Amino acid sequence: MKIGSTDSKPAVSPAGPDRKTSTTAKAEGGKPAPEPSAKVQISGAANVLAKAAADPTFDTAKVERIAQAIRDGKFEVNAEAIADKLIQNAQELLGRKTS
Repeated sequence: MKIGSTDSKPAVSPAGPDRKTSTTAKAEGGKPAPEPSAKVQISGAANVLAKAAADPTFDTAKVERIAQAIRDGKFEVNAEAIADKLIQNAQELLGRKTS
């Protein structure tokens, strides 16, 4: 679906004349504007996810075996093992030690 031609519209500058770009600009009421903060903290959960994403191991053969078992109707779900792993993962993300 075509909404309209973009070549006939003038380009818009991201910083218009009323936009304040200086850090010494005054906030409303004549007070100095607050300095922007550059401090960033990564949560423990983000660290765990970053480590997991960096792990290059991926067992394609295992995935294919499971997919074939599902297609054949032979795949059985072990609900107790899944529940145990979910609890363990949640505890790790929350920073608690598992016993």
